[in-house]
Amino acid sequence: MSTADYLQGRGAHDIVIVKRNQKKLRRQLKSLPWKQIPLQGRTRNAGHGRSEIRRIKVATVNNLLFPGARQAVQIKRRRTYRKTGKTTVKTIYAVTSLTAEQATPAQLSSLVRNHWKVEALHHIRDTTFTEDASQLRTGNAPRAMAAWRNLAVGALRLTGATNIAAALRHNAREPRRPLALLRLT
Repeated sequence: MSTADYLQGRGAHDIVIVKRNQKKLRRQLKSLPWKQIPLQGRTRNAGHGRSEIRRIKVATVNNLLFPGARQAVQIKRRRTYRKTGKTTVKTIYAVTSLTAEQATPAQLSSLVRNHWKVEALHHIRDTTFTEDASQLRTGNAPRAMAAWRNLAVGALRLTGATNIAAALRHNAREPRRPLALLRLT
């Protein structure tokens, strides 16, 4: 049983970013008549040394290669890097079990944005803590270690750290720093 089937059986909804390794579904989404669909939302943000414009289009669907998909989402993300002036454009596709009556394009855009925040945490856990290379596989050990890593990232972010790897190195140099960070001294 797939995760989507499980969620549907529990009355829950999903939104899934369709990545390049999902070739058939991605090809199906790319082939939708996006040029005929009007632009349904646009957001502009700045931060992390870049400015970004995201444009969203949403289509109601019934027969995608994804169980329970009711809407397809296309987000075109245009990023301009301040230092170099270089601009990149990336198209992201997603599917959701939410109907048009249940979620507006603006709400879907927000859900996708929040999904990226979760992915950013996973990226930190994988690159900084090399979580994917962990040998822990049994019992509660993987979950417990993930909780400790999340605690470390959260505590460092509360202090204003933006580079988690550098903050970890800084705190590792002096044994009392982590305790002080957690207010245990």
